[in-house]
Amino acid sequence: MDRHDTLTEVRMRLVETGGRTSLDLGAGRIVGQIMVYLYLQKDEQSLDTIGESLALSKASVSIAVRQLEQIGLVRRVWVKGDRKKYYRSADNIGSGLQQGLLSFLRQKVVFFGVELEGALSMLESAPADIKNSEEYLFLQQRVNRASKLQTILLKVLGNPLVNFLAKNIT
Repeated sequence: MDRHDTLTEVRMRLVETGGRTSLDLGAGRIVGQIMVYLYLQKDEQSLDTIGESLALSKASVSIAVRQLEQIGLVRRVWVKGDRKKYYRSADNIGSGLQQGLLSFLRQKVVFFGVELEGALSMLESAPADIKNSEEYLFLQQRVNRASKLQTILLKVLGNPLVNFLAKNIT
């Protein structure tokens, strides 16, 4: 295997790992693949080049790049004399990644809170014979505890100190 093949294989293995990790975190495989791909490139890359290199459609690449751009992990670069859109990883990818993860966690915790409110509402409207059961009381206690935990998590994730640390740790 020559040097170019070795370097390409290393990049692609890391790209696939990024895709699997991103998928595990709920952000989608393509988002992770593109983030790692751009991070490992010395120069900016066009949507066409990214798509060809990763065997992805231009539409999929475009959507994923927009998501990454919104959370600050990728930035658009202007190339003089070329109308194509070019992208590169953000200068401070560590900070962007931390902010993106915090935002993702906040969304998940908020969604969980909505579900807990729905569950509490259902429990409150249950018939009297169900409300007197041991199973009902146990479930109500657990849902109330989870609701308190969700409130605490939201406070922690919204704490200015947490946000400050996430922005300044690289």
